[in-house]
Amino acid sequence: MALLLIDISSEIGRVFSEFSYTGPFLVLLLCGLGLPLPEEVTLIGSGLLVYRGEVDFRWITIVCAVAILLGDSIPFLLGRRYGMSALRSTWIARIVHPEHFSRLERRFREHGNWATFVCRFFAGVRIPGYFLAGTLGMSYWRFLLLDSLGVLISVPLSIYLGFLFGGKIEELQGTMGDLHLLLGFLVLSLTLILLLRARRSRIAMKESRDRERAARLESVRAARDEAARDEGGPDGSGA
Repeated sequence: MALLLIDISSEIGRVFSEFSYTGPFLVLLLCGLGLPLPEEVTLIGSGLLVYRGEVDFRWITIVCAVAILLGDSIPFLLGRRYGMSALRSTWIARIVHPEHFSRLERRFREHGNWATFVCRFFAGVRIPGYFLAGTLGMSYWRFLLLDSLGVLISVPLSIYLGFLFGGKIEELQGTMGDLHLLLGFLVLSLTLILLLRARRSRIAMKESRDRERAARLESVRAARDEAARDEGGPDGSGA
């Protein structure tokens, strides 16, 4: 997993070298719209740019921090403005992942400020966590303060790690040759396996819902028959 992260980060660093500050900014902003890419990959890629002398550490840190705060604000403001009704949109429901809510809601109600801060360090719950914070009525300025505290820790640290290991990453690229092709094959294989499992899961859930629906219809039918017999009397004559 670490090698995969290094390989992806280096590829992103090469792409970003053509776009300097705008590349990381746009990618991190799109992460708030559901781009399926961990923020840490982009931040480490930005650190590689610092190592290569293509960007300034302070400025790229500011650019990435602003982009992340803007991106994080999107799900929060959607939850704040529209509440759970926003989930009627298939696009929003796909990004926010409502299946996380039952687990998150209790923690947010008990530890609202702390839960919002901690979300910054867990990629899988950031977007649903921020959306939920909005639906629970947290003020935007409090959210922005808590998120900024997390960003002040995670962004410079991740960029610095990319800078610190920039030389090691280039050495790995030189000695491992076509490793990225092997990793790409492994990622593709894993993706196909996950898609097949997701498809089987959807089919199983549909079959389960169909069985439950059939059972409910049978129960209603049996209740109607029972009521009809009761109305008809013991001899069925209605007397």
